[in-house]
Amino acid sequence: MSERKNVTFEEVLERDGRIVYKTKGVSMRPLLRENRDIVVIEKKGEERLSRFDVALYKRGEQYVLHRVINVREDGYDIRGDNTFSMEDIPEKNIIGVLREIKRNNKTIRMDEKSYNRYVRFWNTIYPLRAVCNKCRMGLRKIKRKILK
Repeated sequence: MSERKNVTFEEVLERDGRIVYKTKGVSMRPLLRENRDIVVIEKKGEERLSRFDVALYKRGEQYVLHRVINVREDGYDIRGDNTFSMEDIPEKNIIGVLREIKRNNKTIRMDEKSYNRYVRFWNTIYPLRAVCNKCRMGLRKIKRKILK
């Protein structure tokens, strides 16, 4: 019986230059849907990422795929499309960049005009989404107090 070794994303990216996998989690909704979308991540080269690129990085033992919101000299401010907190990620922690999404036998490339319109729109309405999220969280808190 042969022993199967768990291969890391870093090893696959180093070997193949890209990794293809089905997404997990909800932090990049509505762009990515858990267990529905397949993403194609390319190994990050020497180039710096740009604002709105979607970066693959490692947080502890967990791999995270989130959007670059701000490019800094030593790293990036990054958050998921469906999250409201920013992370400070050093350049050295970025291991890959999202290049394609495969959904329902269709490929969405990150350089397509329709994708770029989505990104600009979704990030333009961020302040409104943040206010709505705070209201929703406040209402949940009130509901819990009432139901106690």
